[in-house]
Amino acid sequence: MKSFSVPMQAVVLGAALAVTTGGLQAKTFKWTSASDIPTWDIHSQNNALANGIHAAVYESLVYYNSRTFKPEPLLATGWNQVSPTQLRLTLRTGVKFHDGSDFTADDAVFSLQRAMAPTSNFTPYIQGIDRVVKVNNNTIDIFTKGPNPVLVNQLTELRMMSKAWAEKNNSTAPKDIKTQDENFAHRNAMGTGPFVLKEWAQDQKMVLTRHPNWWGKGSTETNVTEVVYTPVKATATRMAALLSGEVDFVLDPSPQDLPRLRQDGNLKVMDGVENRTIFFGMDQHRDELVGSNIKGKNPLKDVRVRKALYQAIDMNAIARVTLRGLGQPTGAIIAPQVTGWTEGVHQRYPFDVAAAQKLLADAGYKDGFEVDFACPNNRYINDEAICQAVTAMWARVGVKAKLRTLPLSTYFPMIQRYEASIYMLGWGVPTFDAMYSLQSLVRSVGQGGDGNYNVGRYSNPKMDQIIDRAKVETDLLIRNRLLTEALELSNADVSHLPLHNQIIPWAMKKSINVVHRADNRLDWRLITVN
Repeated sequence: MKSFSVPMQAVVLGAALAVTTGGLQAKTFKWTSASDIPTWDIHSQNNALANGIHAAVYESLVYYNSRTFKPEPLLATGWNQVSPTQLRLTLRTGVKFHDGSDFTADDAVFSLQRAMAPTSNFTPYIQGIDRVVKVNNNTIDIFTKGPNPVLVNQLTELRMMSKAWAEKNNSTAPKDIKTQDENFAHRNAMGTGPFVLKEWAQDQKMVLTRHPNWWGKGSTETNVTEVVYTPVKATATRMAALLSGEVDFVLDPSPQDLPRLRQDGNLKVMDGVENRTIFFGMDQHRDELVGSNIKGKNPLKDVRVRKALYQAIDMNAIARVTLRGLGQPTGAIIAPQVTGWTEGVHQRYPFDVAAAQKLLADAGYKDGFEVDFACPNNRYINDEAICQAVTAMWARVGVKAKLRTLPLSTYFPMIQRYEASIYMLGWGVPTFDAMYSLQSLVRSVGQGGDGNYNVGRYSNPKMDQIIDRAKVETDLLIRNRLLTEALELSNADVSHLPLHNQIIPWAMKKSINVVHRADNRLDWRLITVN
């Protein structure tokens, strides 16, 4: 039985005049980044920024320790692998939702089942789960279809919602992010977490305030009682807000401003490698690309064309000039911290314009072709600038990419409707296990969440076979070899065009203390404002 008697680190959320941990005066924490979250529905859109913010209001059964990145108890106090396919979790007692109602096993079962709903985008986290059963008011069992060595890691992103609240407000099913339809949970929130959602005007402002009856009150480092988040798309405006003192923290400072920020005596910059890889996906499903001058066929179905696009990208130049060192060029779709990664899968095909031109000619496109190219403009480090640079590089080999850029809120629903021929995506790996990426990105699109972010609809039966075998393999050495084999096949097929692993800087006032995390999110329990 993995049980933990040491109390979890938690957030103290006393009122402004209350005594706070370590004698620190209670404070407001003001921060910004380029984009807003797409929804407050915790199972609707698997978006890293949203997941991190949601964690302030909605809690999971298990969460990562921000310093060790080992799973530790949160709303569960311990777990026991009863059998290879049965995980029993003991739930924390005395936990109250923000409306004062008790958190029970009924809520835990409901929340996990909700994450398994057809409109949920959290299928990578419920991968392998067969059913969830209430044992008693404080205990649940999760039964899996086969052994799953990363199930506990998956639970870190499955947050708990009140069953009664969801039923009362017609929100038992997650909002379908691909449509404009809304449920109550899209704009409203009611969790067990240290903060309560007070205000959210999408793309304008979000305010969270302390939950006075939070179960973890009194065992933490933070003195934050209010969080104010203001999304600001314009980089110059974000940086001006930090320099003027209007905000305390910028999640995504501009690379070109970092030298100046590091020299400012009132500011500091923290850097860390993120577990996120940036890549391009390609429509390998349609028989004819929408908006292309090539009629009757899809050039992107030809591996020679995909490899030509790959070898036409000078990723070292992009890392040096566009990213200013905040990117590690890679040939893999996962970062080095992720199980399954090897130096071999990390190696890129060489940048070679002549080789790219020959590949295009061999494929029957010596004069190139036109293709739709979609990118976000406020999600990843210099995302729009990267896509502009790549557009120019592809033009050198005759591929005329018609670049269009969109904000996060409309970009992700668009690509999930399969409306982009070539698209940019950044994929973090919260489980630190390659199965999370393989299941979502290269498994053929199918039932049960297979290929839920395989929006280019790449499909290879051999890949599916390897992934499905790895899902039930109990020998960890064999399982890791299978993960690496799948990544090697992804490289050989050029299923995607890998670009780089992000290196994340955070900029803040010197009075702010935070712990930098590889998933690029703040731990609300550990923030102090001096």
